[in-house]
Amino acid sequence: MRFSALIFIAAYSAVLNALMLIAPVISGKLAEDFGLGPAQTGAIFSVELGCFSLATIPAYLWLRRLNLRQVTIVCTVIVIVGNIVSGFVGTYSALLLARLVTSLAAGSIVVILLSRSGKAHNPSRAFGVFVVSQLVMGALILAVFPTVFAEVGSSAVYWSLAGLALLCLPATALLDGEFLRRDRGQGPADAARPSGRSVLPFVLGLGAVLLFYVALSGVWTFMAAVADVAGTSPDAVSRTLSVATLAGIASALFASLRGDTPRRRLYLAVGYLGMAVSVLLLVGAPGLWRFAVAAVVFKFVWTLILPYLLSTLADLGSGGQVMNTTNLMIGSGLALGPLISGSLIESTGGFGAMLLVSTVGVIVSGLLVMVVHPRRADT
Repeated sequence: MRFSALIFIAAYSAVLNALMLIAPVISGKLAEDFGLGPAQTGAIFSVELGCFSLATIPAYLWLRRLNLRQVTIVCTVIVIVGNIVSGFVGTYSALLLARLVTSLAAGSIVVILLSRSGKAHNPSRAFGVFVVSQLVMGALILAVFPTVFAEVGSSAVYWSLAGLALLCLPATALLDGEFLRRDRGQGPADAARPSGRSVLPFVLGLGAVLLFYVALSGVWTFMAAVADVAGTSPDAVSRTLSVATLAGIASALFASLRGDTPRRRLYLAVGYLGMAVSVLLLVGAPGLWRFAVAAVVFKFVWTLILPYLLSTLADLGSGGQVMNTTNLMIGSGLALGPLISGSLIESTGGFGAMLLVSTVGVIVSGLLVMVVHPRRADT
C-alpha cells in the first residue's frame, strides 16, 4: 500500500506540473497562435501559477471533509476537459478562463499530493518522489518537445496534456480517500496548527519555506540572463542547464531512495550552505566554467533540500491542513521571487543586489530550519 501511494504521487506530480515545465517552449507558440505580446503571454502563466496557489484557500473547507479519491477523480476530469477546451478556444480571454479553471483543479490535486506525502510512513521519501517525478518529466518533455511539437500549434500541446491526465486516472485507485478524515483530532480552526506543540516553530518553518522559494525562483528565473551578460553563448547556457537538470534529478532521486534519516539535519545544513555558495558564485559576471559550477551546484542542492524541508514541516504539524498551508507558502514564494528579483535588477541596473538579497534569503531560511528542526532521531 505504501508503494502504491508513491506511484500515485509520482504519476500526478509529473503530469500536473508539466505545463510549468514547458513554459519556455510553449510561450512562443501561444504568442504566435493568438498574436500576443510579452505581457499577455506572461499573464497566462501568471494565471496558471497563481491559481495553483489559490487552490489552497478553498481546500481549507473541503480537504478534511470529502473523500479525496473522489475529489481527485473530479478534478482530473476538469483538468482533462480544461486542456481540451484550451486547444479549441480562439480568443485570448477564453484561453485565460480555460487556464484559470484548469489550474484551480490541478492545484487542488497538488494539495492532496502534498497532504498524502506528509502523512506517508516515510515523508522524506514521498516528497523526494514528488520532486524527482517532476524533474524527470521536465527533462523528457524538453528533450522531445522540439522534435514532436516543432511544426504544430499550442492546441496539440494542450491536447497532449489532456491525454497525460487521462492516463493518470487509473492511479486514483491507489489513493486512500479517507486518510485525512480518519485523523480528525482537531477542529477546523486548528487544522493548520501543530498538534500538541507551540505554534511558533510551525510559523517559523512556513517562513523558511517562503524564503527558500523566493530565493530559488528569483535566482533560477534570471540564471540564463546572468550568463548572457557575461558573454556566454546561448548554446553553452542551454547545455549547462541541461547538465544542471540531470544533477537535480540525481539529488532528488537520492532523497527518494534514502528517505527519512537521522542525518536529515546534516543534509539540510550542507544543502543550504551549498545553495548560498552557488548563488555567490554568480556574482560578478562569471565566465562559463564558474557559471557551470554555480548552476549545477544550485540545482543539485535545492532538489536535495526540498524533500527534507517539506518533511520537516510535516513533522512540525500533524493537522490535516499542514501541507495545504505549506503549499500556500510555496505558491507565494514562486510568485514573489521573480517579481522581487526583477525589481532589484531593474532598479540597480545589474544582478549583484539581486544575488546578494537572494543569498541572505537562503541563509535566513536555513537558519530558521535549523532552529525549528525537531531534535529527535528520524526513522
